[in-house]
Amino acid sequence: MSHEGHQQQQQREPIKYGDVFNLSGDLANNPVAPRDAAMMQAAETVAFGDTQRGGPADVMTTAAAINQQAGLVGHGDVTDIAKNQGVTITGTRVPGARMVTETFAGQVVGQRVQIASTHEAAATVAAGEVEQDKLTMGQALEATIQTAGNKPVEYSDAAAVAEAEMRATGRNAVLQGGYGASAHSAAAYNTGMIGDENKIKLKDVLAGASRGFPAKEVTRADAEAVAHTEQRNSPNLTTHPGGIGSSIDTAARLNEDDDDDLR
Repeated sequence: MSHEGHQQQQQREPIKYGDVFNLSGDLANNPVAPRDAAMMQAAETVAFGDTQRGGPADVMTTAAAINQQAGLVGHGDVTDIAKNQGVTITGTRVPGARMVTETFAGQVVGQRVQIASTHEAAATVAAGEVEQDKLTMGQALEATIQTAGNKPVEYSDAAAVAEAEMRATGRNAVLQGGYGASAHSAAAYNTGMIGDENKIKLKDVLAGASRGFPAKEVTRADAEAVAHTEQRNSPNLTTHPGGIGSSIDTAARLNEDDDDDLR
């Protein structure tokens, strides 16, 4: 093979998880995929209020973008093992600090210690990151703006928003003039539109949810109900990576981790 041909072959190799993280097994040999990155973005946004500079989501997003630009992965690609095992962010309290661990598909991809006495840790609390009270339904929904805000609202999204709102308010019906009703109207409007440019996006219907929803803490039962509703109303019977179900699931996991830390 010529030197030029060898270079072209090297350039066609995608960035794999083993290239950017210290991983083992099949996951290390998989290309970094865009929807995997979206899942990690969703988890960090719910946990920290935004993705962390230089953190796992930042690294995965950059690698996935390079792979996609090179035509080596598609925009909708997701790694099977990641789809099955998902993303988790856990916080373990230790005296004067908190150990935060991020896992992807069952393997650790990031870990750091937050020292409670430092100015940075104080800023973390003020920003609503992991060292806060339980995450609420409204916070989880509004976090979706960061990870899937430009997604056109579909009926599966509207159903998920309505389910989340009903569980937050304790009502058994969609609240007239509420977030669920607005999302259903947006989905109906989008159905008649050609192209995504002029469609109503999730960021348009979820803005202000952290203040507009009752301060209902997200539970595992909430997450399962919202995910089931989103799946049931999706043509593909799936939840959208980084979408509503994903954000609420992450919030539930973090709330459960806080309970474990206090035992």
